[in-house]
Amino acid sequence: MTRSKLINPVVFLQIHIARLFMERHNLSIEKFLALNKEKDILGFLKLGYEPFHLTGDDGILDELDAYVYDKTPNL
Repeated sequence: MTRSKLINPVVFLQIHIARLFMERHNLSIEKFLALNKEKDILGFLKLGYEPFHLTGDDGILDELDAYVYDKTPNL
């Protein structure tokens, strides 16, 4: 079995997009975890996996920005 088969595709997407989101917004891991606790970013990515896995990274990040920042205008 190849290594890629050992990683759940939803978890892979969550990790990949979380890393890109932190880079895009210059967030530390601690700040990301606090935001995730408030907004359930990883849950959002899990629920949206089906359409997201067919979308490019920028499209997913744009959707995630709308989800997180439209609900938290002070960020």
